[in-house]
Parts: sequence; structure tokens; C-alpha cells
Amino acid sequence: MLALLLLAACLLAPGASASVEPSGGPTLAGCPVFPADNPWNQRVDGLPVARNSARLIRSIGLDAHFHADFGSGVWDGGPIGIPYVVVGGHQRRVPVRFHYASESDRGPYPVPRDAPIEGGPQASGDRHTIVVDRDACKAYELYDAHPLRGGRAWRAGSGVVWNLRSNRLRPPRWTSADAAGLPLLAGLARYDEVAAGAIRHALRFTAPRTRTAFIWPARHESGQSGSRALPPMGLRVRLKRSVSLRGLPPQARVIALAMKRYGLMLADNGAPWYVSGAPDRRWIGRQLHSLDRLSGRDFEVVSTAALRRAR
Repeated sequence: MLALLLLAACLLAPGASASVEPSGGPTLAGCPVFPADNPWNQRVDGLPVARNSARLIRSIGLDAHFHADFGSGVWDGGPIGIPYVVVGGHQRRVPVRFHYASESDRGPYPVPRDAPIEGGPQASGDRHTIVVDRDACKAYELYDAHPLRGGRAWRAGSGVVWNLRSNRLRPPRWTSADAAGLPLLAGLARYDEVAAGAIRHALRFTAPRTRTAFIWPARHESGQSGSRALPPMGLRVRLKRSVSLRGLPPQARVIALAMKRYGLMLADNGAPWYVSGAPDRRWIGRQLHSLDRLSGRDFEVVSTAALRRAR
């Protein structure tokens, strides 16, 4: 019976290693990273290709290559990727002042004084910060986060508190810590998942130009044009079944297989095919860079009309 299960796994995922994907949705620090039926955690390898797939892929970048926007070590003095920190329920809560206060969840937030910031303390980019409360199973996400008075208070562009046990979305047209009004944590490639052998959710990615529109489960747009040739926020793409995974090293293979099964979700404007992950010293750069051989030609847009609307 075991041999039959392993054979079935190979047939369903050409080029994959003979392993059986763990059951259930993703977890972190003993908490679910949203329920198993959350749109991030639903497989899309059985969904049809969208009719306008070719047009949208061209607008993102047909010849642009995949880039793992995460890794080990530092770049320009900061971590490579979007970092997170796990705290307990005892973590002291501090006030946060928001620029987009009307679309942010009010504080205080349990942000440690030394909470890691995307790009490092001196970064000038998005400066995302994520805090996971393992006791309450909540994620606190900040955009453009800056500590004040040595971290005794913070200011940020926007902030949101996600109940990791709930499928509740932001109100329509509300932002989050991400341009699409989506959770950041749900779309990160994490080393612990890769080490366990499977990423069981979609990954977050960026595109240079987006439409002034969003589709479920996104709640917000940050587009440049109403042209239907441009992708809306929330667009779901996947790595084509025909793309061979032969020769990919272990870390890259797990990521590529996730892109076939769960796909990518468009969450922000940025360089084409930049896929997000959390920094970790155990990432191996040459393995991640082996995915650079992938380009827009290897992806297709999927029609998500048949996805279950999680409640």
C-alpha cells in the first residue's frame, strides 16, 4: 500500500521526489496560519487556466525571471526577506501611531523593542514587521514600521491584527500591511516548511504594473491603469504542470512544487516574479538561485471561480 501511495504522489507531481504531502493547513508556533480552507491554503493545480492568461502573463513579464526575494545573511545591512518574530501572551503591548489610521486596527500591539524590520533598521523600503502571538494565535502586521523612543512606541503607515484561526477578510477597499489588503504571513516561504518537506499554501509575489482593481480574496488595489491587460491584486498564477523539476536541489524543489500545487498570489507592486519569504540563516543561496531559470513563460493564470469561499 505504501508503494502505491508513493507512486501516486509521483504521478500527480511530475519531477517531484517520492514523498507524501502532510495533511492539514500550514502551522507556525503551534498555531494554524489560517484555516485549511482559507484561500491561501487551497490547492489550485486542478483549476482551469483563465481565458486571458497569456495576456496577463505578458503584462507581468514573459521573459522576466523568477527571483526568490529572501535568503540568508544580509543585504545592504538588513535581512533578506520579510521577517517575523514569535512572542508569548506576556509580551508588553505598546502604542502604534498610523498614517492610514482609518484603515488600520487600533493598538496597542505586542511589538518587542528589537522586532526585526524588513531591510533592517535603516531601510527605506516597505519596512514590514510581523509579530506572531503564539498564545492568542494572532499575527500583528505593520507597514513602514519605525520604533520610537527605543521601541517603547512605534509609528507605521498601516497595521492589521489577523486572527490566525479565522478566515475573516478586511472590509472591502481596506488596505492591510500589504497593498492588496491581504495578510503577509500567509504568503511567505518559511524555512521550517521547506525543512519539513512541503509548503502547503500559496506564495506572495509582485508585478511591475497592476490594474486599478482587485479580485477575491484581495480587498484593496494599488494600480496604475484600468486596462484589462494588467493583473488585478489577488490574481492567482501557478507553475505549469509541464515544467520539469528535474535537477532542482531540495530547497528549490519544495518551493517549485508548492508553486505547482498552490500557486502564487499577487499582493503588491514591485519587480516581476519576485516571490516573498522569511529570512533564515539556513537558506542556501545557490539552491534558491537555481529557480532563476524559471521565467514568466513557465507560469499561467488560473481561474479561481471554483475556489471554496471560506467562512
